[in-house]
Amino acid sequence: MKKTNLLFLLIVCGQQAMAQLNPAIEHWMINSSGITGRHYIQGNSTPINETTLANVQSVQYSNNWVYVTATGVPSYITGPFMDGNPSLATNQNAIFKMPLNPTQNTGTLTNTTGGNIGIFINGVALFDYRDGVAWNSNTNSLCGGLPGMSPCPGGPGASFSWNRDAIPAEKAGFDCSKGHPAMGNYHHHQNPSAFKLDLTVISNVCDLYDADGLYVIDSMVHSPLIGYAYDGFPIYGAYGFKNADGTGGITRIKSGYQLRNITTRAVWADGTNVPDGPNVSTTYPLGYFREDYEFINHAQADYLDVHNGRFCVTPEYPNGIYCYFATVDEEWNSAYPYVVGPTFYGVKTAAKVTSISETVTSYTSSAGITELTENEWTVYPNPSNDIIMVQVSNLTNQTYSVELYDALGKQIQTQQIVQGSTIAYFNADTLYKGVYYVKLKGQNGSKKIVIK
Repeated sequence: MKKTNLLFLLIVCGQQAMAQLNPAIEHWMINSSGITGRHYIQGNSTPINETTLANVQSVQYSNNWVYVTATGVPSYITGPFMDGNPSLATNQNAIFKMPLNPTQNTGTLTNTTGGNIGIFINGVALFDYRDGVAWNSNTNSLCGGLPGMSPCPGGPGASFSWNRDAIPAEKAGFDCSKGHPAMGNYHHHQNPSAFKLDLTVISNVCDLYDADGLYVIDSMVHSPLIGYAYDGFPIYGAYGFKNADGTGGITRIKSGYQLRNITTRAVWADGTNVPDGPNVSTTYPLGYFREDYEFINHAQADYLDVHNGRFCVTPEYPNGIYCYFATVDEEWNSAYPYVVGPTFYGVKTAAKVTSISETVTSYTSSAGITELTENEWTVYPNPSNDIIMVQVSNLTNQTYSVELYDALGKQIQTQQIVQGSTIAYFNADTLYKGVYYVKLKGQNGSKKIVIK
């Protein structure tokens, strides 16, 4: 009897130890310091502090599932939404039930849909390309749920031949972090890195409403694990190992989709004859609709499949797993299909639930403050005369205190790079000209900056 009990205990402990090694349990931004959301109001570049907790509140797991409780509000500043969207990021009171053992779908593929199709590691929702607007061939006009539009025939979920792509169509409504809310559900359709960090900046919203995103693109290192799709497979940023086995160096992982060479919209890329959409024009440019793209099967290892993923070795999955990537082009602007889609690779089993109906274990991170190398944080512009920015070049799973000292070693100001954010700001307008030093508390070394 004692041997049986001992064997049972070893099995249970072994299962829990294996579960705790699963990145889908360990790699969430659990808010342990009470960080709350912040947002901008149009016309005011001073953010408003909210009372809603940011990021993830708890992670619980069983042998087959992980339950992520989150508000859906990020710690980076959201808004304003310059297209007239009156909504703000609000508490979603969400419990996401995600599979720990995702499997490939070998049957009929599942299309991505409107609304949540995944979750980023800070608890923010992932949407696919669409914005709920389509072309009504009966009226030769756009239809949807936006102000001034007539409803689409058939209502939500109806099938249309030409579906609008949110990335070009709603660019004016994205905040600096490339997100916006749908009736309070703040989400990203695309790579969650700030517009101002792209090599070619295509939105000026960061000029006045400065913010950042979930992570900073770095072409020299493997992108971090930034989320999970609703089939349970991980999502990475824009860069990874060139080859699936983890060799070949770091490269930009590329979408297999490209714009079609068309001037009229009468057939799909596979030749299917469909009701006509509008001709390609300045009003409806190529890329305005999802069906303007075609998939090209590339032989090169750094191109992705029709789901925007591939099997690959990553730092979190050294034995390899199927991964999605948040694809960008050469200028780091978002590239269709952006993250996941238009179909899932795996069996879609994740969902929002209202309660947990099985026995679960709460996950508590034991990780301390991460030691950053000199190359993993930067201070700019240098020299400066009005503002000093301190940025971490990777995901920040904890909050860093940032300290500014004068040349005599006197502490002048302190700021924070909060968990799930990447940047802190010092106002240099009131500083005398001269040499100053920036330190990250608990980290070795400092960086010199000149105020002129």
